[in-house]
Amino acid sequence: MQKTLLFVTDLYYEAKGRNYYEEDLFLTSKLREDFQLVLCHPEDIETFEKDFDLIVFRNAGPVANFKDKYLAFRNRVAAGYLKTYNSFVGKADMKGKEYLIELTNAQFPVIPTIDTLESLHKLPNVETYIVKPKDGADSIGLEFAKKEELGDKMDAESKNTLVQSFINFEYEVSFYFIDKEFQYALYAPDKEKRWELKEYAPTEADLSFAERFIEWNNLDWGIQRVDACRNEQGELLLVELEDLNPYLSLLELTEETRRNFVKALKKSIQKALQA
Repeated sequence: MQKTLLFVTDLYYEAKGRNYYEEDLFLTSKLREDFQLVLCHPEDIETFEKDFDLIVFRNAGPVANFKDKYLAFRNRVAAGYLKTYNSFVGKADMKGKEYLIELTNAQFPVIPTIDTLESLHKLPNVETYIVKPKDGADSIGLEFAKKEELGDKMDAESKNTLVQSFINFEYEVSFYFIDKEFQYALYAPDKEKRWELKEYAPTEADLSFAERFIEWNNLDWGIQRVDACRNEQGELLLVELEDLNPYLSLLELTEETRRNFVKALKKSIQKALQA
């Protein structure tokens, strides 16, 4: 008997430059070949979750839009009641952006990030800074600020805001993994058009950079996207590690790459089901 998947997605979520629903309609059409599958809006998970073997959390949009329900869902997962894909043991975006500060303090190759004015010395001294909420996504709440404006933008008690130096970069590149295995990479040659993507052939150094974050996060199973930028000195710096519901740009890939990805995903889901 085929295993059952509750595929969580918001088909109507509007994201700049990409169509979430197209990707998930394609993905579900392929997963239906091997699994029994039902689509579910992220705010309705609790109603259906106990009737399925595995909950596949995909293009659900920013969880800040349904924060209380998401936290309640996380708590039910942590209590051992539910099996999810990705596995909910990640230390990156699925827990908010706090990890960027942890990685900064551990001297990982990441865009330096702080959450208090007292830590401002850890950032390069620049004219413009980026301020964004820790639970943000899709650039929601992102602002640019001068140094003298930062005090008004940051709440010293709640520490719910991140600050980074604005840096010039050559381009952005993303590395996609399933179960710690590299699948493909995409980049935006024109940094003004960040969602006009082309396939990217990573060097060994590029892959070592991305794999360092995948190992640090140590998911049991799932899809992860390592987003980075190439600075003007030629170095890669982490922008974010998306380990909750990374958009995959599947329809931008060659047919062969897309087919290999789907094959690896089905294998990974079987692994999760058997765990």
